[in-house]
Amino acid sequence: MGGPRRRWDWILAADPGLGQLQAGWRTLVAMVTSLAVGYGMARALDVPAMIGMMVGGMMGLMSAFAVAENTWQRLGRAILWMPFPYAAVLWLAAELHDDRGLEISLMVAALALTFFLARFGQLSLLTGMMLFNGLMVGMMADIPASMSGKAFVVALVSAAAVLATRLVFCYPMPREDLLRTQRAFVVEARRVADAAVETLDPDADRERAVRRMTRALHHLNVTTVTIDGRLAQPEVAADPGMAELLHRHLFDAELALRGIGRAVQDLARLDASPQLREAVAVGLVIARDTPLGSAQGLRPAAERIRRQAHLVLGTSVAGDGQAETVEPACRVAQLLDSLADSLSHWLALGWDSPECPARVPFQPTVALERDRPAGSAAATKRLLASRTEKSWRRAIPFVRAPLHAGIAAAIVCPITDAIDPQRFYWGLVGVMITLFGTNTTHERLRKLGHRMAGTVAGAVIGIVLLRLMGHGHVYGTLTVIVAGLTLGAWGMQRAYALWVVGLVVALVQLYGLTTSYGGMDHLLGERLLDNGLGILVATVCAALIFPLSSRRITREAERGYVSTVDALVSQLALRWEDPEAPVRLRGAARAVDSALFEVVSLARPLVRMPRGLRGRDAENRTALLTTATGHARALAAAADIDIDLAPASAERFARITTTLSRSLHTLDRSLTTGEPEGDWHRVSPLVRELRADLDQAPPGPRASRIRTTLRELAALDETLAGYAERCGLTVHSDVPVAPAASHGGMTVTGVVRCAAHPAGCAGWLTVIDARGKRVAAGPVRSGRYRVGGLRPGSHTLVVAGTSHAPHAEFLYVPQAREARPVSHDMRL
Repeated sequence: MGGPRRRWDWILAADPGLGQLQAGWRTLVAMVTSLAVGYGMARALDVPAMIGMMVGGMMGLMSAFAVAENTWQRLGRAILWMPFPYAAVLWLAAELHDDRGLEISLMVAALALTFFLARFGQLSLLTGMMLFNGLMVGMMADIPASMSGKAFVVALVSAAAVLATRLVFCYPMPREDLLRTQRAFVVEARRVADAAVETLDPDADRERAVRRMTRALHHLNVTTVTIDGRLAQPEVAADPGMAELLHRHLFDAELALRGIGRAVQDLARLDASPQLREAVAVGLVIARDTPLGSAQGLRPAAERIRRQAHLVLGTSVAGDGQAETVEPACRVAQLLDSLADSLSHWLALGWDSPECPARVPFQPTVALERDRPAGSAAATKRLLASRTEKSWRRAIPFVRAPLHAGIAAAIVCPITDAIDPQRFYWGLVGVMITLFGTNTTHERLRKLGHRMAGTVAGAVIGIVLLRLMGHGHVYGTLTVIVAGLTLGAWGMQRAYALWVVGLVVALVQLYGLTTSYGGMDHLLGERLLDNGLGILVATVCAALIFPLSSRRITREAERGYVSTVDALVSQLALRWEDPEAPVRLRGAARAVDSALFEVVSLARPLVRMPRGLRGRDAENRTALLTTATGHARALAAAADIDIDLAPASAERFARITTTLSRSLHTLDRSLTTGEPEGDWHRVSPLVRELRADLDQAPPGPRASRIRTTLRELAALDETLAGYAERCGLTVHSDVPVAPAASHGGMTVTGVVRCAAHPAGCAGWLTVIDARGKRVAAGPVRSGRYRVGGLRPGSHTLVVAGTSHAPHAEFLYVPQAREARPVSHDMRL
């Protein structure tokens, strides 16, 4: 599954697609170019060298950190736009330099504006950041108004030079990034195989081997979800059909590896013969060392295991227990064959176009943040959209973050200005870094810890380097500055503290140009104080102004998870009812995976305490959802077949999926309102009855997949029943005779479209009743939505998405004797 080990395999495994390494390299190229061009332009235009390098260096710094487009057109548009807002506020800062109060007020307003513009796309966010940075540099460098024109020329030429060097040395190659993620996947797959071999070793520590395999499977899942998110980016796949095929084969490969891990653990617990253990271990070693382009080479390994299993079965004596060990060994062989199919197709698609495109085009289900599965942002956005039901509250999603930033900055600036008027902006930087990329108090406090620890470590390293190098070595100082920023950019995606270390190392060299050794400790201590003050004040403001508690966001993330499971069950019902329907079962299961990442990121505690000193409820709920996700994956892969059930069996299956969906709707409503009410009806008894009926059918691959589907469906129901019980619902083992509407509620369906998306928009729909209470919510996929359980009366429908601001419409649900769907289409 990867051939001989390569020196850079560990880098690929830790950084799928080399996104972190590319960030560091991008920073190195941009900073060297911008500083050199800034210095050269300063000499040519008779501008002080320090001003030229500050103006040009800002172009390089911001292009490296804020511009990561993967097409040259978007890259050029963003980088060449940066000098215009930047130079405009340089002139404004120079004009207002004598009015201290107005200058500080303008900085506060610029910071609030940056957070407001962040809602309108990457280019708007970049505009806000350049306005804020321009004001900060103009105040720091005291650039006169007469020099603003020359500063603009320096900025424009520096930006053009950065664009040119990035196109030469950092040209975006998304297809090549995809091939690197393929290598990262097989590296993680090899780790799973290594852990499986260790598990089968009778002399190895069994618990240690299992822990190692668990970690390997987790890393494998992170890599596959990351690849799925990358498939939605421009230019990665040739077309949506090819992206869908890549997604399907990758999904099946991960599922096969997970199955191998479970089968090996089952075999290790049994008293298997040494020959069978050795055959399985040797087969896994052969599979592990198979070259990357020869995935079909896994089949001989599977055949070797199968032969030894048949030999054991033929020589076993009744009662010796050896026959029981054959089943997991044969399962490993079967999964190796499945892995060979999936990997060979998936790797081939990385280079060539498919011979036959997928029937259903790819639709993204995974959101990425800094090349990793997204955390709390989606749940926070949905929760904010649900609170925009009336009048002025519709503006909350737009003004909440700007108010946090503006009020926090207005509090911090007078305090930091009193501490040191020349460097009061350090407090503003603390406010800005706190509110960017965080959504809960826990995340902000965690960022505070990273900031403080990184600043202390960076200060120590920076001062040691400064003393070793001494003052006055300009080129040495610039080298350390660029190296610090480059290494910080590389480590930012792994841990925020690593970025802070690199940044502070660079700043110490810069401060060393104007500050003596004796004053460095005081200067860095003051910076630490100002940053910490800004972070704490911003955290308090976010907790008090239109607050969203971590508990509510976590509950919203869990509600989003339940909704994705409901979508998977609905797709399953449609797949078996109408084989020609445009159903993406694997995509629906991957959405469940993505929703689990949200829940896990929010359930992580601020400080890990001993198990006896903190509650276990959150851990248990997360563990149940993790188990349910595994069953959802297996269910999606097994159920994706064309099937023609007998009328009685089809009716029973429809009753199973309808009852499970109704229970999921009840759980969704309970998480939405925060009031545990309603019942969960287990469908596993019905599933077992249906399975017993279908067991009479002739054996074969299709019958085997049907049995797997029903087994995983029953396991999913049992796991979610345990979760519903922890959420306060009453769990019943009996199934109602007829699936009536939830609490006598009505179902509303409709289509959401706009001029930019005539085929339908994607987003999230929330239903608010006349009392302002959220009563239902659900996803909008391919422009269609469906929400149930609505009581008669007036309601407000609020739809929000990544491409649209929240949009609200009035809906009246009529009184009716029986539940029937109400249709309401929306145009954004």
